[in-house]
Amino acid sequence: MRTAQYGEIGEAADVLDIVDCPHPVTGPGEVRVRVKASGVNPSDVKIRSGHIPSPWGFPRTPHSDGAGVIDAVGEGVDPARIGERVWIFNAAWGRTTGTAGEYVVVPENFTAPLHDDISFEIGACLGIPASTALHALTLNGDIRGKTVLVAGGAGAVGHYAVQFARQLGAARILATVSSSEKAELARLAGADRVINYRTEDTLQVIMDATSGAGVDLIVEVDLSVNVNLDVAALAKEGRLVAYGSSEREFKMPFSKSILKNIGFDFFILYHLPKARRQEICQGVNDLIAQGNIVHNIAEVLPLHSIVQAHERVESGSAIGNIVLAV
Repeated sequence: MRTAQYGEIGEAADVLDIVDCPHPVTGPGEVRVRVKASGVNPSDVKIRSGHIPSPWGFPRTPHSDGAGVIDAVGEGVDPARIGERVWIFNAAWGRTTGTAGEYVVVPENFTAPLHDDISFEIGACLGIPASTALHALTLNGDIRGKTVLVAGGAGAVGHYAVQFARQLGAARILATVSSSEKAELARLAGADRVINYRTEDTLQVIMDATSGAGVDLIVEVDLSVNVNLDVAALAKEGRLVAYGSSEREFKMPFSKSILKNIGFDFFILYHLPKARRQEICQGVNDLIAQGNIVHNIAEVLPLHSIVQAHERVESGSAIGNIVLAV
């Protein structure tokens, strides 16, 4: 089978290749998926480049997210699952076999049903972008009636977060963006107020929009850059949920935070407990089944263009998800 691999940490153009290798074989509790689409996420390129430590072996096939059809099952797995359309998550975290190849074997609980009317390309966006958005929004309970700020409201995660917040009953949704093009995407996703942080006073807009009260919940893509703004923008008893940061270490305004009783939550999706992960998978599928979700796919590239795909994600030039057709 054809698969993408890299044998060492390095730049995409230097280490990624397309190779032929034997078809993988299932073990107990595993399924084999004929991959149709593979999602390229920032964490995938950070692992390949060494920005995220990854003390597991080589060679590696990258990408944790994907979608396809189960074509074989291992001992203990219901044979009726053969032929099932699924989306895949966690395939490459702590493992050397991700979704950037024609077949992948994963534990059966690393898959979730993919509705017949949802494309494989969309399915490849659900493992990290959509699931991160839903976990961040619901980590602290019901958001009905709450005011939510989504940082990066046109990004892969943020675009889903704006839409899910609307479906989950948030009273008001604010989103930050960096351009007029992204502003339109966030607006169409359902944001009540979109803030271009390059041209507007973000904190002033937030305070004006909330009559000085601040927001109840922030879904944050880059904590090191925005932590001071976030603490200032949060209401008393507000929650700051961060899933990303461009800097690993930075100062945080502890005194201002504690005086407002602000709660902080940081998470990496790969380490969620099994029960929570299953809850998120079901929740994502339920929200999508309601309809009206826009899946922001910036580009679909063939497998042999994996270097270009990684470079696009690293550059930050893509507005939305990058997916490989396998």
